[in-house]
Amino acid sequence: MAHDELLALARATAVTAGELAHRRRIEGVEIADHKSSPVDVVTMADRETELLIRSLIADVRPDDGFLGEEGGAGRGASGLTWVVDPIDGTVNYLYGIPHWAVSIAVVEGDPDPLTWRALAGCVTNPVTGEIYTATEAGGAFSANQQLKVPDFHSLEQALVGTGFSYDSAERARQGEVVAGLLPLVRDIRRFGAASLDLCAVATGRLNGYFERGLKPWDHAAAALVAREAGAVVTGLDGAPASADFALAAAPGLADPLQRVLRELRV
Repeated sequence: MAHDELLALARATAVTAGELAHRRRIEGVEIADHKSSPVDVVTMADRETELLIRSLIADVRPDDGFLGEEGGAGRGASGLTWVVDPIDGTVNYLYGIPHWAVSIAVVEGDPDPLTWRALAGCVTNPVTGEIYTATEAGGAFSANQQLKVPDFHSLEQALVGTGFSYDSAERARQGEVVAGLLPLVRDIRRFGAASLDLCAVATGRLNGYFERGLKPWDHAAAALVAREAGAVVTGLDGAPASADFALAAAPGLADPLQRVLRELRV
């Protein structure tokens, strides 16, 4: 299947799943479980939405693998794996903050950010109706407009996004990094949904973004969107973005931002 066909499936599935999740939010949120800590919640809608996504994809591509935040991994025979976050920004979703997303990507190879090749991806915010899409070497788009990261070089004028761990000790360390970075940039934003942060870099709403601890489903689709829009997307020292570290920024900002973060021992 060509990249465009994979993207069409990702987009249609994300939109349908987003409609379900949005409807469930209006009806009322029920917490199903906790994951890494008492503040790291899973809602019934997370699970129901992921099951719908898995079903819709399997109907069309039964031989593909699937890696979802809630349902774990399942290997396929095709060499392709769908990497899915049914609701990215679950705490925002829980509180009724209209900043959460459905994220769906398809990758070639093992579902490991250090080795995979992302082929197509879609991130949608069902509340605002914004849809971000990208294919490998095919560009990134929103509302049928091709995205291009604005040229940007000034660390002092940069608006930078980040995210925090659910682990309290790790959050304390991340707070120290933010405290060190804040005087050096225009300002810092923490919106609570990594996929939308990465897409914000693609649109120019953020000049840069960094975070430790991202799971594969947090960035599989959105990192492709940012990269295809012209952002530098990287880990430390040129490694691929992963749980160890992920940074996305306008090309002229990526090196100075990463240099400062290294000095702050991110």
